[in-house]
Amino acid sequence: MRYFARIKYNGTQFHGWQSQKNTPDTIQGKIESAMAIFLPDQPEIVGCGRTDTGVHASDYFFHFDVNNFDPGLIKYKLNSILPNSIVVDHLIPVHDDAHTRFDATLRAYEYHLVERRDPFREFSTYFLPTLDRLDFDLFQEAAALISQFEDFETFCKNGSDEKTKKCTIFKSEWRKTDNGFVYSIEANRFLRGMIRMIVGMCINVAKGQVKLSEVKEALGNRTRLRKDWSVPARGLFLSKIEYDYIKDNEYLSV
Repeated sequence: MRYFARIKYNGTQFHGWQSQKNTPDTIQGKIESAMAIFLPDQPEIVGCGRTDTGVHASDYFFHFDVNNFDPGLIKYKLNSILPNSIVVDHLIPVHDDAHTRFDATLRAYEYHLVERRDPFREFSTYFLPTLDRLDFDLFQEAAALISQFEDFETFCKNGSDEKTKKCTIFKSEWRKTDNGFVYSIEANRFLRGMIRMIVGMCINVAKGQVKLSEVKEALGNRTRLRKDWSVPARGLFLSKIEYDYIKDNEYLSV
């Protein structure tokens, strides 16, 4: 039986999602180690994507196959063994060919900027001391520009092995909160480092260090900006994953 596991995690103390040799502190590594304790045949788990070191997820899926084992017990045991920074919310039975990475139709991220230090959110926000002096409208204009393009060579980390730099953007906008701004972006896929570089660009535009016309020209020519900046990982959350064959009410199945 194949299951999708819907989880959330605080990525502060982990070296990203993907298992790595000689690096046990990854999200995938912790889950695989936990499963090995109580499942006779340790299943291979496949995640919906990779998150970098320090990036969080309030909505993440991985899939695995298991025979003759109560899914409710799997969920209970995982939550008993895993550290508090990783929580399994639901296990959802799916068809045998379902794939958490290839079948996702939408991925959404949020980046949280704050203008005042918050000791309770130190590792889940990015404190920008000058934020209260920056023009919110410029943030919004820079974000809106992203939706006009589909090739994002400009905002892809050097050395990326992506075969194509094209992404379909469904949403790109900022909103105000009581302590800063939150950037929301939705797309069918993202490139390595893309969102943190876009946020950095928006900040630089608002600071007057990069012009919107420069950003538009760079995107059109598929070139890098003269002033690249990738903001810290701690403010970034994978916030939503969607699949055509999973509806909200199915999350309560296990």
